[in-house]
Amino acid sequence: MISEPGPQRPVIRVGIAGLGTATKAMLPAFLKHPGIRITAAASLDEEQLRQFHADFAAETYPSVEPMCLSPEVDAVYIATPTPFHTEHVLLAASAKKHIILEKPIATSLEEALRMVTAAEAGGVTMVVGHSHSFDPPILKMREVLESGIIGKFTMAHTWCYTDWMYRPRLREELRTELGGGVTFRQGAHQFDIIRLLGGGKVRSIRASAGAWDPKRPTEGSHVVFFDFEDGASATAVYNGYDHFHTTEWTSNIGEWGERVTAGAYASNRKTIRAMSSSQEQALKSSRSGYNGKSSMKYADRDVQQPFFGLTIVSGERGDIRQTPEGLMVYGEEGVEHLKLPQDVNGRDKVVEEFYEAVIQGKRPVHDGRWGLANLEICLAALKSSQEKKEIVLSHQVPLK
Repeated sequence: MISEPGPQRPVIRVGIAGLGTATKAMLPAFLKHPGIRITAAASLDEEQLRQFHADFAAETYPSVEPMCLSPEVDAVYIATPTPFHTEHVLLAASAKKHIILEKPIATSLEEALRMVTAAEAGGVTMVVGHSHSFDPPILKMREVLESGIIGKFTMAHTWCYTDWMYRPRLREELRTELGGGVTFRQGAHQFDIIRLLGGGKVRSIRASAGAWDPKRPTEGSHVVFFDFEDGASATAVYNGYDHFHTTEWTSNIGEWGERVTAGAYASNRKTIRAMSSSQEQALKSSRSGYNGKSSMKYADRDVQQPFFGLTIVSGERGDIRQTPEGLMVYGEEGVEHLKLPQDVNGRDKVVEEFYEAVIQGKRPVHDGRWGLANLEICLAALKSSQEKKEIVLSHQVPLK
């Protein structure tokens, strides 16, 4: 059960499944929240577990199942590779542990439905952490839309040009069937943002995805057109081939709010092409594995609000865009600059939504069915690109 330390707020004891890149990025948000305590971790890597135990005095396990059975764990953060999500969610739900699950939820609707059904049947909260729709600028855009200042939502466009395809990758990250490629891994963020801004219910998808480098045979680009049930529309564009970068449009602020210093042109693409597969795997492993508190990404940095590419939102009577300090709202009578706090990021918001759902019973926006709806769009985009036709959706849910 949830522990309650005296008069303070209740504490959720979290066990972490998987000690890779996602965990390193999420740990600062867990540690910042006064209602979260890290009590366990599961990994196949014994050295990672030894270091984690030294850092947190936490229980450690060689697999997820015994960790889910621990009486010292109330919730499980699942950051294992996508093909293991179903198994690990089912274990957690069966043990009555609440769940934060990394995106994408799965690679098939059938597996996602099994997870959603198991969480609901077990009476546990499941939040799917597509963390960029939790970014404060995106949440503020939605708040402006709901206020009616610029009228009804009519369209949104989001563009992201990066070097994603040429950052060091494990083999499964370049295999679509295992959840690799930009449509599953980065489109999941874009589609989540668009659904949040537009209110959730997308009627249909048309898309074109590109795999332009035969040495990295997965989707490295896509253009996706959204048709909402209420007549609104949106587009999502992603290009991960390391030529133009949208940081040129975003004041040199990157995906997580970090300042980006321009280096040699296409440096990642050129570096990776000069490497053997084994060298790339070794480089990725050295960067992604947990090796102590000092390795946690994005902690203790002087950062701005994150720019996941450039997103422009329109209502009937105005437009919204992001700035380094917040948002510019272009209304009928003038322009208003809304400033946002710089000490809160999307991962902080993931943890807070999860905490409020578990402790206060507040229904989360990003629950399992919301994650299922995002997955449906990923799959529909790939299918539309292959079959050259519009795909009508059937698992969409409205914004709560």
